[in-house]
Amino acid sequence: MASTVDRAEERTGSSFAPLREPAFRRIWTASLLSNFGQLFLGVGAAWEMTRLSSSPSMVALVQTAMMLPLMLVALPAGAVADMFDRRKIAIAGLGFSSICGALLATVAFLDLITPWLLLFFLVMIGTGVALYSPSWQASIPEQVSKSNLPAAIALGTISYNVARSFGPALGGLIVLAAGAKAVFALNAAFYLPLLLAFAFWRRTHKPSRLPPERIDRAIMAGARYALHSPPIRTVLTRVLCYGLAGASSTALAPLVAKEMLGGDAATYGILLGASGVGAVLGALFVSEIRDRVSCESAVRLFAFGTGSALIVTAFSHSLVVSSMAFFVIGGCNILTIALLNVSVQMTAPRWVTARALSLFSSAITAGIGIGAWAWGEVAAYQSVTFAFAASGIAVTATAGLGIFMPLLREEEIDQDSVDIGYEPEVALPLTLRSGPVVIEVEYDVEPDRARDFYEVMMKLQPVRKRIGGFDWSISRDIANPQLWIERYHCPTWGDYLRMRDRYTQAEFDLQEMADSYNRSGHGHRVRRMLERPFGSVRWRADSPDLYQGPVGYIGP
Repeated sequence: MASTVDRAEERTGSSFAPLREPAFRRIWTASLLSNFGQLFLGVGAAWEMTRLSSSPSMVALVQTAMMLPLMLVALPAGAVADMFDRRKIAIAGLGFSSICGALLATVAFLDLITPWLLLFFLVMIGTGVALYSPSWQASIPEQVSKSNLPAAIALGTISYNVARSFGPALGGLIVLAAGAKAVFALNAAFYLPLLLAFAFWRRTHKPSRLPPERIDRAIMAGARYALHSPPIRTVLTRVLCYGLAGASSTALAPLVAKEMLGGDAATYGILLGASGVGAVLGALFVSEIRDRVSCESAVRLFAFGTGSALIVTAFSHSLVVSSMAFFVIGGCNILTIALLNVSVQMTAPRWVTARALSLFSSAITAGIGIGAWAWGEVAAYQSVTFAFAASGIAVTATAGLGIFMPLLREEEIDQDSVDIGYEPEVALPLTLRSGPVVIEVEYDVEPDRARDFYEVMMKLQPVRKRIGGFDWSISRDIANPQLWIERYHCPTWGDYLRMRDRYTQAEFDLQEMADSYNRSGHGHRVRRMLERPFGSVRWRADSPDLYQGPVGYIGP
């Protein structure tokens, strides 16, 4: 008995260990208050929409409006967070949300609110939150030690779900007592403590030795990394499907409270509160589940749990039974999302962490946002009962995705970039815009080792592609079978220099493995060539290059 208690205390201690670190503790505490404001906004907006419109589709669009910015803005926000000071980006996003929240409250107090105006302000507030979110999540490793990172990520979800446990019920009471306009005002005010917490955080910003990428190139780099990284690509697909299938619980909860249970805003708050309590308790076990069960097995189990609870909700007319079902839904949802979120954080290198997390946010919010609209349409044409039952079956079916795209157990890897050496020799007057650049790597391989070498190169191919290489190929000389040529492009010289800065130790080790097949024993031979398609050469030698950027190689 005593050993059981000791293990429980140890687990609880490790779960809250990141709060011993001052910067994380201050920001986490302030985020708890802002999450209360966000939950107040969701309850007030949903209930206000039931007053402004009797259409189930319009009620469901409240969730879509709050999630849409996270789907559309998250990736550019992640790119910006990777390019600039994450602290300043977080402050900008929180400030924008607070201003938009104050404008919504003003319009509500003047009795000028309409259904579409309400949705507009929800989108604007969500845009600020979407700008802030990747910066906050990507900066967690800078606020805690690496050993506390999984627990810190879980605490980020606990912060939201502590608020969700009590916020909806409290928000419902505030709506009943003072109206939705009071909730809108509180939402605007509750962003301010978090804004101040980031303002007083003394973050050490380490600017890149290269100028920031263009935003479109940064977004493309993040998308290509996810596309060519099998673990992250699988996580994004699975979380998108999970969100699509299970969005009914958040989108149609007001209708469960009003139509199936015959309640009011307080009933709606109780349902969301039960879901939040389940989420808080579930988040406490994230670290233990990661240690004891594979991510794939856990996600499948939680899919069955969520699906069963949704089906129970579909046929329940009891507040107690529905609350228990929402409790299970909340726990299974947060455990699924937290486990997948930790997988992304532990897998993505530092240079692309914010973009990987923004893609994760985009995937889950796209699933919930589109799913909310879809299940709202199903409820409008059929019934709330039918929508919940169908949603439960769909969530259960997502467990079968593991057969085709199983989740891999992420390895503890060094996510920092390494200096790869092999400093380029430059004789041409290059600028960062010069390009395209063609890279050829020559290998001299014993013929009887050709198959093993080829298999290593097939592993190296996605590495080149996800860190910036295009049009990758591997060729073998038909006159000299020992000679192999690896070839790929970079759009500009600046893109090539950034590519060199993105290798992690694991990726560099793979390059070293390929080099070990070179029988000369002197590593590989690299040729870097500036491609000159028709029209790119200046007509006269004295024609000026209007770009006055850095020349030649920049770096150590």
